[in-house]
Amino acid sequence: MPSSSTREASFGAPTPGYDLKSELIQVPGCADLHIRSLLDRQQFSDPLGEALRQGISSATWPLFGLLWPSGHQLAARMAQHPVRQGERILEMGCGLALASLVGHRRGAEVTATDCHPLAASFLQENLRLNNLPPMPYGHAQWSPLDSEGVPFEVQASGALEGQFDLLIGSDLLYERDERGVLAGFIERHAQPQAEVWLVDPNRGNRSAFNRHMKALGFDLQEEHLNVPPTVQREAYSGRMLSYRR
Repeated sequence: MPSSSTREASFGAPTPGYDLKSELIQVPGCADLHIRSLLDRQQFSDPLGEALRQGISSATWPLFGLLWPSGHQLAARMAQHPVRQGERILEMGCGLALASLVGHRRGAEVTATDCHPLAASFLQENLRLNNLPPMPYGHAQWSPLDSEGVPFEVQASGALEGQFDLLIGSDLLYERDERGVLAGFIERHAQPQAEVWLVDPNRGNRSAFNRHMKALGFDLQEEHLNVPPTVQREAYSGRMLSYRR
């Protein structure tokens, strides 16, 4: 079960500007994971303006560094997913990358991605805390082009490359996305035969995304997630959206 939060100094930042906590996180089917995260949603530190250049406001800055209920559900699904030789897995918008850490610990070939400038350093710290070997990480902006027509993913250091067999994410449909930006990102990084998992806490933005995925040849299977409360966690209600082509 999660331990009590402990307040710590920040790490890996040009100027300390946020407080952290450490927890022991239980994921059924996987050994407990030590996770270092932001103390709360009031944290912010962007002294060099890196997040602002990525379009990340001070209000949304801390969201990457917190553990979210949908992320727990995705991690639980990864704990049950068979490890298949040669299968390449990509976590999109990973934040603290709990699902990626679960898959990595079990021996899967996982790459974590996010656009937040601190996501990589938090991942490296959590790998260290759990005595895990290095795991691939790529910077990934879903929008393919900037105002001058240059791909974000080409500009960024350590940018994501390649195609994957299984693409996963949690709570990614927080905007309506009529332009199909997320679906376009998936198309650029999915193998011709691929599977996509999204855990969605019923935000109501599925229809536009489903339409774009169908146009790309993906068939949808929905699973309602109604998870009762436990001593460690509140009840969860959402959906597992599985797309396959």
